[in-house]
Amino acid sequence: MDRLTAFRPQAHALFRIIFGFAFFTHGGQKLFSWFGGRGVQTMMSEFGVAGILEFSLGLLIIIGLWTHWAAFIAAGEMAVAYFWKHAMREDGFELFHWANRGELVMLFCFGFLFLATIGSGIWSVDAALAKRKGGGA
Repeated sequence: MDRLTAFRPQAHALFRIIFGFAFFTHGGQKLFSWFGGRGVQTMMSEFGVAGILEFSLGLLIIIGLWTHWAAFIAAGEMAVAYFWKHAMREDGFELFHWANRGELVMLFCFGFLFLATIGSGIWSVDAALAKRKGGGA
């Protein structure tokens, strides 16, 4: 396992980039009908606001800029989506993901919470800015 541990910084960066890209594409689907999406009628709808958050926060996470805050806000959005759109149903409250189809939202929430705690890592604007100031990422 020591051989794998040697690649922790790269795995961390790839996780951040791929996770951010997945979120970014969901925003692109909602806002611009990219990636097979349907788009939204108005930006001030719940899907419009979600699209704006997912697109902009996903982009920040991909490039690794303000990653702690972007990921924390994204985790909050996903927690709200889980309880508002998945757990609260017309036929009652369903907490468990296997019954409310909230697996993706749940995984996004905890993945972003993880990124909020560990930051952007290497290959990020945050790391480049910290290096320029003489600190760490």
